[in-house]
Amino acid sequence: MAFLYETHLHTCLASKCGVSTGKEHARFYRDIGYTGIIMTDHFFGGNTAVDRELPWEQRIDLFWRGYEDAKEEGDRIGLDVFFGLEQNFGWDEYLIYGLSKSYMKAHPEMEHWTRRQQLEEVHKAGGCVIQAHPFRMRGYMDDIKLGYLYCDGIEAANAGNDALDDARAMKLGRERGMIMTAGSDNHHSPASTVYGVALEKRLTSIHDYVKIIMEHGVIHLHVPEERFILKEKPVLDDRHRAYLVDENERIVPAPSEWID
Repeated sequence: MAFLYETHLHTCLASKCGVSTGKEHARFYRDIGYTGIIMTDHFFGGNTAVDRELPWEQRIDLFWRGYEDAKEEGDRIGLDVFFGLEQNFGWDEYLIYGLSKSYMKAHPEMEHWTRRQQLEEVHKAGGCVIQAHPFRMRGYMDDIKLGYLYCDGIEAANAGNDALDDARAMKLGRERGMIMTAGSDNHHSPASTVYGVALEKRLTSIHDYVKIIMEHGVIHLHVPEERFILKEKPVLDDRHRAYLVDENERIVPAPSEWID
């Protein structure tokens, strides 16, 4: 038996671009047979709905509303609901799992972490970091930044991506031996396309998921098989040029063998 989990999800309560409430998401995922969801609203480096001028603890309380709204409904209808967040570093974005509200309230410096600090401090707190949609390119973005050195794995499939984005991520993950996940990046339920992960055991806490990531456990991507198959060899132009965030967090050209 497989247990299905959404790993990348946004609410209107904490993400400015969100449309659905946590409760609406919870009901949708229960109805389509998912075991649970992980709420990953945009944190303060990204498209947050929280006023950045408010006191820190108040901001954290407001940020947690999306998760708590979903959790309340999940407990009522029998859906597992866990907390995560998505942080942005100038268009390379990271999904963070394993932090508690009390931890976040006690660490206001986390808003200004570098990528390296983020990875180190999240590890110290018992969490993990996944780079979200690493090859995504949009008109509002300047470039593709691969944070290979600053995450524990990558999101190889994202329902909001182009197929080329995901095919390149899958290729990179396989060649580098990285653990890979999938998520919908859902902002509005009901959603027409839903990706997730299928796990062999039901999660009892977000730390069960962190353990799978950190130990390179078994994660099946709940994604159509054809998602990673390109019928024709793509023509990669300047729009698709990818850069590596190096060991000094400088942006340098990525090795061609990673991204062809």
